[in-house]
Amino acid sequence: MIQHDRLTHRPMLHIINFMTGNPLSSRPGDGATPARVAGILLVILSILLSAPSPTIAMEVGPIPQTVQDRFLPEGDNIVVRPWIAGLEVPWSLVFLPDGRALVSERPGRIRLITAGALEPRPWATIDVRNVGEGGLMGLALHPAFPEQPYVYAMYTYTQKGETMNRVVRLKDEGNTGRLDRVIVDAIPGARNHNGGRIAFGPDGMLYVGTGEKYERKLAQDLNSLNGKILRVTPEGDVPRDNPFNSRVWSWGHRNPQGLAWHPVTGELFASEHGPSGEALIFGNDEINIIVRGANYGWPEVAGAPSIRPYRDPIIVWKRATPPGGITFCRKGPLSHLENDLFVATLRSNALIRVKLKREGDRHAVSAIERWFVPGDVEGRYGRIRDIVQGPDGYLYFLTSNRDGRGRPAEGDDRIYRIMPRQDMSYQGR
Repeated sequence: MIQHDRLTHRPMLHIINFMTGNPLSSRPGDGATPARVAGILLVILSILLSAPSPTIAMEVGPIPQTVQDRFLPEGDNIVVRPWIAGLEVPWSLVFLPDGRALVSERPGRIRLITAGALEPRPWATIDVRNVGEGGLMGLALHPAFPEQPYVYAMYTYTQKGETMNRVVRLKDEGNTGRLDRVIVDAIPGARNHNGGRIAFGPDGMLYVGTGEKYERKLAQDLNSLNGKILRVTPEGDVPRDNPFNSRVWSWGHRNPQGLAWHPVTGELFASEHGPSGEALIFGNDEINIIVRGANYGWPEVAGAPSIRPYRDPIIVWKRATPPGGITFCRKGPLSHLENDLFVATLRSNALIRVKLKREGDRHAVSAIERWFVPGDVEGRYGRIRDIVQGPDGYLYFLTSNRDGRGRPAEGDDRIYRIMPRQDMSYQGR
């Protein structure tokens, strides 16, 4: 019989571990400083004062994976080279088929990269509400690009004093982009928990991750666009095969951050932030496999409690490992990483590699590796927001050290390029 970690089980241990600054540490208090403790106590006090009731029921299940994370500070037979520097909170990176690339900056700029160099003038500038986690977030290319020369973007804005999110489409005009149309509008937003990742699936539909804007009940409300993964046509219409005759594809999400499709099975994987103090629960960050019409349980459950009708994650990190973007490594020069899932992480500073194996009709996790961190300490590159594979087959990751929660170094934020160790022909720019 599964024993569920309910709210009444050792809540202060969650708080103490959160206070340490070492999300994987099993030694409560290790790494705590007076400033950190004082700051986190203020956060805890605000949570206690704002919580509707300390007796809110939330079932917190165990982890579903049977393997433990392993630290690989140097990665696995790879080298990392700087590619682009001098960015301000980059969020999403897309490559165009003609060799250009576009990267979003949260203050509202879409920057153009040509021949490995950052152009000084933005490709487009959008009026955003750049507060907290809000601003310019995800980018996606139309699946028929360049015949359909459109770039999609999701961002936070203000309308009549209210915070909202929307998805728009811009037309590529070479060195600039021009607003073409709004695709999804009036998604209620907030300072935090806006979601923001968008991506086209192999079915040609646009998927949009939305947060519950710290109003937990919205995740379980099918009439709300919050706490969902939405699915729309490239023009923003509701596809006929959506499960609820609406834009909702899956529900019960807290704050989804990454979307990626398995190269072999075509299944949609999503990364999601777990609780950061709700019901005095921390951690429980997730990787889910998204199924049409499925309910992922927030805020009724966290972890993997195996309670119907909710669908359990495939991976749960009990200690805070807030994920960003995710991608699968496909065929190419990084052949030893083929079909592995890569997860950018923020506070935990790691790029995580997940090895999967097929067991019947399900995926099993065979290994989890934390790259670029030697243990429960700050990582080599700091906060990592997104990870994508380029047309050259190499992996590219974006740092997020200037987002107000990191420690920016000179030249931050950056995009780094991951290559196989034996390929030393690329020396950076």
